[in-house]
Amino acid sequence: MNFSKIICLFIFFFGVSVFGQQDTIVAKPLNQYPPESLKVDEFGNKYYYDEQQKVKIYEVNGEPVVVLDELVLVNKPRFNNQLDKNYYYFLNKKLYRVYPLFVTALQQYRDIQKDMNDMDSKAKRKFVRERQNMLADQYEKQLRDLTTTEGQVFAKLMNRATGKNVYEIIKELRGGWSAFWWNVKGKMADIDLKEQYDPHKNRTDEFVESLLQSNWNSGYLKPYPGASDFKVKK
Repeated sequence: MNFSKIICLFIFFFGVSVFGQQDTIVAKPLNQYPPESLKVDEFGNKYYYDEQQKVKIYEVNGEPVVVLDELVLVNKPRFNNQLDKNYYYFLNKKLYRVYPLFVTALQQYRDIQKDMNDMDSKAKRKFVRERQNMLADQYEKQLRDLTTTEGQVFAKLMNRATGKNVYEIIKELRGGWSAFWWNVKGKMADIDLKEQYDPHKNRTDEFVESLLQSNWNSGYLKPYPGASDFKVKK
């Protein structure tokens, strides 16, 4: 039997992310970067490109200035101001980081549903319990490194793909009482496990949907199986 790993993703994700790192971009003055790594833009301004953070770092009046990566967009949303636009590209960076973990989690969730089809309630509880320690060892470090925003994006992607919010998935796999307490912990980390993914009503969801479509169409990310089944409802 191909045992699934998704249980740990939900249990540890919403537990350890309460203590996760902050959503910050680290930028230093240009003189602290190796001179050979500096580049020059079309206007003759020097900058350092940070591959990990996907940002350009300039220096203005001795202070580092961060410029987020641009992205070739499809269905580009309308930005109300520059902060709105910066938030959009900030979400793109978070999407890049969490997307591989989400794809793995989605596949494992679908596998576990298949594996438990013929089990009674007692067998399902045993099935889940026996694998928690193994899954914790495999995923805990990855999950501890996720930020609150990445946790929110992960939850939105799971809802988009399954039609269920994370609270419902935990309830399905662990029971109502566990789902209740994980929802409490999620809210402590500013993650609403019961929130539904709705690009028409929620501004962040609109941005995430636009970024998904843009990245899929540009080839930066590969659509997960069944991605086209989701329809934005008005």
